[in-house]
Formats: sequence, C-alpha cells, structure tokens
Amino acid sequence: MIGLISATSAGAAARDRLAAAWPERTRVYEGPVGDAVRAAFAECEQLVCFLATGAVVRLVAPLLGDKTSDPGVVCVDEGGRFAVSLVGGHGGGANELAREVGELLGAEPVVTTATDAVGLPGLDTLGFPVEGDVAAVSRALLDGEPVALKAELTWPLPALKVTGEGDYSVRLTDRLVEATEREVVLRPPSLVVGVGASKGAPVDEVLGLVEGVLRGAGLSAASVAELATVDAKSEEPGIVRAAQRLGVPLVTYSAEELASVEVPNPSDAPLAAVGTPSVAEAAALVRGGELLVPKRKSERKDGLPAMATCAVVRRPARGRLAVVGLGPGARDLLTPRAKAELRRASVLVGLDQYVDQIRDLLRPGTRILESGLGAEEERARTAVAEARKGQAVALIGSGDAGVYAMASPALAEASDDIDVIGVPGVTAALAAAAILGAPLGHDHVSISLSDLHTPWEVIERRVRAAAEADIVVTFYNPRSRGRDWQLPKALAILAEHREPTTPVGVVRNASRPDESGRLTSLGSLDPATVDMMTVVTVGNTATRDIAGRMVTPRGYRWQTAEEGAK
Repeated sequence: MIGLISATSAGAAARDRLAAAWPERTRVYEGPVGDAVRAAFAECEQLVCFLATGAVVRLVAPLLGDKTSDPGVVCVDEGGRFAVSLVGGHGGGANELAREVGELLGAEPVVTTATDAVGLPGLDTLGFPVEGDVAAVSRALLDGEPVALKAELTWPLPALKVTGEGDYSVRLTDRLVEATEREVVLRPPSLVVGVGASKGAPVDEVLGLVEGVLRGAGLSAASVAELATVDAKSEEPGIVRAAQRLGVPLVTYSAEELASVEVPNPSDAPLAAVGTPSVAEAAALVRGGELLVPKRKSERKDGLPAMATCAVVRRPARGRLAVVGLGPGARDLLTPRAKAELRRASVLVGLDQYVDQIRDLLRPGTRILESGLGAEEERARTAVAEARKGQAVALIGSGDAGVYAMASPALAEASDDIDVIGVPGVTAALAAAAILGAPLGHDHVSISLSDLHTPWEVIERRVRAAAEADIVVTFYNPRSRGRDWQLPKALAILAEHREPTTPVGVVRNASRPDESGRLTSLGSLDPATVDMMTVVTVGNTATRDIAGRMVTPRGYRWQTAEEGAK
C-alpha cells in the first residue's frame, strides 16, 4: 500500500490525482502532517509526500531503521515539477515509484542512487536474494574496476558490466556458500522441492525436513523457487504453511501427471493413497531437471512413522527472449515496457539502423549483435540461439515486432525450451492513421506489396479480395527502385471497385523529424511520389475527406439510425 500525505490544497490536488489513478494501491492520510507521516510509515510499504524534502527528512529521520525494511519515500514539490526518490530507492522501491509518479503527474523523476544514475542495475534489484558486500561491489562497478562473474550455473541476467577476472566478484549459485570479502552472492530460483505428507503432518515436521535436506546437500533455501506436490495435498495445512514460511508458491499436479514421471524410488503407499507411485520425486521432476536429492523421509523424535517426504531438483535455466517492437521511430512512441525490456537484456540482436535508435537506452555491458538489411532469418536464429544458452535476449524490430517484422521468424525458430515475451509496438499503419485522421475507423487490412519473398499472384489475390470486400487497405513496402509496377497494379485493382474520388492517405517517415503526410485520391495519386519509407492508406466507399482529414465512419446500425433521424 502507498500512503499519500499532503499539507496544502495544491498538494492535495496532486495527491487526489494519484489516489484516483491508483485506487487499489493508495491510502490517503489526513490530519496533522507529522501524525500522518508516522502512521503511513508504520502501515505502508511506500509513501508519497507532497511536501518539501527538508520537512520530510525531519519527519522520517527518527523512524528509519534498516534500508532493507524501511518503506520507500518519494517527495513531490508544490508545483508538481519533480518526484524525488528520498528514502529506500532500491529496497523500498522508491526509485521506480518516483518514475511512476512522474509519468502520471507529468513530473521529472529525480533518482540519485549511483547505479541508477549511470544506467547500471543495482545488484539488490535483480529480483534475486542477494548476500555479501553489495555496497563495495557496486562501488567497484561504478568506478570501472574489474568485477568477475562467477556463474556456477547459467541464468538469464541483465547486463552487469562484469569481466572474467577481478578483485571483486559476483557469484551466481544455489549452493550453501558464504560470500567472501569483496563478493556478492546472487541466489537464482533454481531449486524445486517436491513434498509429500500424510494427513495432519505438522508444519514443523515438513519444514524441518525441507530445510534439513537442503542444508545436508549444501543447497541454499534462498534458491528454492517453489514447493511442489500432488493435487490431493493442495490444502494439506503442513505443506501449505511450510510454503508460506519459506516464502515460495505451492504448485500442484494431478496424480495422472505425476504417475507418468519416471522416478528412482516409487512406492506402493502413495499409489494407494493418492493414485501415483511417487509424490515428492515426481512433483520435483515433472517439469524436468537434475535430481540432486532423491526422496528423503522425515525423522520423528517420538519414534512414530515419518509423516513427510521431500526431494530436490535443480531445474535448468530457461533463456529469455523478448521480441520488442520499437514503434515507428519517435522516442515518445517507444513504450515503457519496451524500454524496460531493453534494460533487462544482456544481449541485443537487431538491424543496425534500429540498434542506433535505442543504443543510448541499453545498460553498460550489453552485448550487441547487429547486422544489415536482408539478414532477418540470421538475426532470428542468432537471438534464439543466444536465449538457448540461458541469456536474456532482446530482439528488436520497428513498429510492432509481430507485423512484417522479427517475431514470426524468431518464433518459427524457437521451441518450448525458452521463455518468449512479446512487447507490442505502435505500427507504421497506426502512426500514419493518426496523422491522416481516422482512416481505420472500420474494418481494415494491411498488405505488403513486396514480392521478394511472396509471389505476386498471392499478393494480387489478397488485394482483389480486399477490394471486393470494400475494406480499407494500408499498403506496406509500396514501391522501391527495383519494384515500381506493383503499386500501380494494386491501385488499379482497387479502382475496379471504388470511385476515383476515394480518399487516399500518403505518409512518409511517420513520427520522425522529416515526417510528411498528405491526402489525395485514388484517381490522383502519382505512384512515383511513393517509396519504401511511405505508407499508403486507401479508403473504402464510405471514407470521406472531412476538413482535410481522412475519416472512415464506423457505420454501425445505431449510427445509421441516428443519422437518418436528423
């Protein structure tokens, strides 16, 4: 919960905007400011104070305890110009909150945390449990000193600006080791613990078994990603509470799923009880991995039979491929999600000219694999291959990566051994439509006129179908030096079904500094004025030129009835 505190009417107005935008996330604290801050500090994970930073410093100073547990505090000035991350930049999430508040209120986020200021990810913000001398290693990264990455297993990390050697190090491991001097240990969520339990098994017996087995195997409980069991035990109190106390989700599988998993230690007891010869081992292994600890039973001091079993599996890291649409070119049409994925990647794959557009957004240390025009399939294969190595990869394309771009070849190459994240982008058709007016107000279709990889006969059939169906058409790749006859042919097909006065929008370099757009007609368009940087939108029989804007009415029945009544 985010506590909101203000002292003036101007602050209250901005406060209320946040409260209205985030009704489920925020709570307004009224009354004397000092009392409000103290109450919110005790009750909330984060605070946004519409007060001077000096006043907030004095109010929260006596309340501060530890940076890992203190709430994040953001200050917004009276004019709403700045959102300052004051306390708990990383641990309390104040840095990200300042950015969110700034975006909502139109304020400039002010983040002074050293790693954020220079574009490095904080070692304590990677989403993993972290141990060791975070401050010293972070300072070494900031100072440009060599920092070694000691990865005992592969995991998709963002770019960390690490090297092979150095006096400082970042160790990635799920083993139970202590950080040495000048070292940070990151705990990836690589372990799955399968658990079985008799009805009424005490939580202390289940939890004691899990923790003891991990400790005995030299494995860190901080790397446990989940407890897994059979569906029949999904509400067994001892298992449910053990997962809660470990702070991990409880994942369950059907007896049929578990029965199909080959295990080294099947048993008749669980088969009779829940319908599968293995619970602990099978639940841990059902999604694959290396069995580190086979089934173990709990030991009871009272001499009674064991009531819990567990097994531990290390799952292989799944590489991460983000297919990112960069939009039509303007930086303000690049989505926040796309920016986040670019910062999340350790490897970037893309066309050289697209890489140049966003190079400044990449983290220091990001490995860039760029190539020229015509190497689309090669880039797709490269991106998937890097993800299969366990890397965090961003594959970029213009507009939306799924529209005439890199998503199709990449996903055709990928299998289910990597995680794929699609990041939508503003397409050229949408950017051009916004410039022209509202040409896509009803059904519309996009057709590429490039016959380099698609036979013209197929393209012509699609154009003819759109013409006969009276659908608005946006042409991509309409004309190049080597392909100058396709656009006239496509326009001639449309002209068989539409009047010469049908509006046509022509937009070149939509959203870029040299953007140009104009409205003409089907009978007047000169194809020689069109090139590969142009998008051509041809209206349907209802499209009109209204005040110089291209408008296609929605044409719904209720709208037709209203117009008829006028």
